[in-house]
Amino acid sequence: MEQVVANPWAMLAYLVAGICFILALRGLSSPVSSRRGNRFGMFGMALAVGTTLVTHQIASLPEIGIAILLGGIVGFITARKIAMTAMPQLVAAFHSLVGLAAVLVAVAAYLNPAAFGIAEPGGAIHQVSRIEMGLGIAIGAITFSGSVIAFLKLNGNMSGKPIMLPGRHVINLGTLALILGLIAYFLTDEAPWVFFTITGLSFLIGFLLIIPIGGADMPVVVSMLNSYSGWAAAAMGFTLHNTAMIITGALVGSSGAILSYIMCAAMNRSFISVIAGGFGGDAGAASGGGQAIDRPWKRGSAEDAAFLMSQAEQVIIVPGYGMAVAQAQHALREMADLLKAEGVTVKYAIHPVAGRMPGHMNVLLAEANVPYDEVFELEDINSEFAQTDVAFVIGANDVTNPAAKTDKTSPIYGMPVLDVEKAKTVLFVKRSMGGVGYAGVDNEVFYRDNTMMLLADAKKMVEEIVKSLGK
Repeated sequence: MEQVVANPWAMLAYLVAGICFILALRGLSSPVSSRRGNRFGMFGMALAVGTTLVTHQIASLPEIGIAILLGGIVGFITARKIAMTAMPQLVAAFHSLVGLAAVLVAVAAYLNPAAFGIAEPGGAIHQVSRIEMGLGIAIGAITFSGSVIAFLKLNGNMSGKPIMLPGRHVINLGTLALILGLIAYFLTDEAPWVFFTITGLSFLIGFLLIIPIGGADMPVVVSMLNSYSGWAAAAMGFTLHNTAMIITGALVGSSGAILSYIMCAAMNRSFISVIAGGFGGDAGAASGGGQAIDRPWKRGSAEDAAFLMSQAEQVIIVPGYGMAVAQAQHALREMADLLKAEGVTVKYAIHPVAGRMPGHMNVLLAEANVPYDEVFELEDINSEFAQTDVAFVIGANDVTNPAAKTDKTSPIYGMPVLDVEKAKTVLFVKRSMGGVGYAGVDNEVFYRDNTMMLLADAKKMVEEIVKSLGK
């Protein structure tokens, strides 16, 4: 692909596309404006791709057209069929594709630099392009392999517990140092062994960085991998001299990094340790608390729950991944409507990492047309549990676990949690007492005197409560 001329109209089109991407990110910051944000993003990407095809000499437009058509069909079918519960692993899979694309572009540019306009008269690759290529392939490979591990953990193909390798910090730091050293050496020697060794080590370090991270921290990982994919695209944009890729990659990379930082602050995690892949906990923490505690607990019924909530002044609903799996959000909204009709104040408490990705619970509640003014983040509602009659926890485990505040051996220690145990009554919807949370930790709330366990599929339990409220 070779650019014909520095067309000022092309630069203007790329600028408009960049503005559309910024408006897309702004729109996606709220469920209210998310659809509008998606439309801005779609238009901006269509404009950027169209401008690139028009202003560059393309080897075969029909082939590119067929590829776009096939990719569009696959994307459309996937979007129509994918369940919301599988959205986090789908995002991780998409991140891996972005990383792999960056790697393939870098390999193509290395094998035929003249076609990409990065070759000197003698055939050698420009010095600056070598830096861009080295960084692009390293970040892209890390994104790909790290996203594969994230997908396997999210999809249940790999344990959600931290997998601790002996001497992992030394191995990770040594591998990263070797990659950076080889990129520097690549400036003086563009031999194939240097280029492909950088590629291989980058794939390896991606695996090593994500394996030690536990399931409770996986939403931050997804966000960080999103950032990595953006930086990989930006680096390849410099290699291809494509302004749209640079703008898009920088926007995705910076927004993902900012979101990761915010989430780390919300979870009391170190941002630097996220980047280094070292916040999965130590060996002791990884093994602590994995078994269910054999202690007395109280079981309740849908009728009990309906009576307690109908007599309450305020009910705070705490949704989690179990609600997503059961697709119980519509029944939950119906239950809330019945309670409000009886004069009960209903609010929803959302933990920053509830579910498997940022905003997972917000999207599900928005899908069920839950009013936005009833949904509150952790820092805005946590103080209200002490004055609340009923905390209705539906499928949320780790984010309500007091062990995060008291047990230093727990892999979730230090993570802010929703203080549901302070409510007068806790109704906890869970499939059975045999399982533990995604982080592999049992929840002490199950055994509190003010807790009543509602053991059933989340959707079926809420539907039974709705029937009892309607009598």
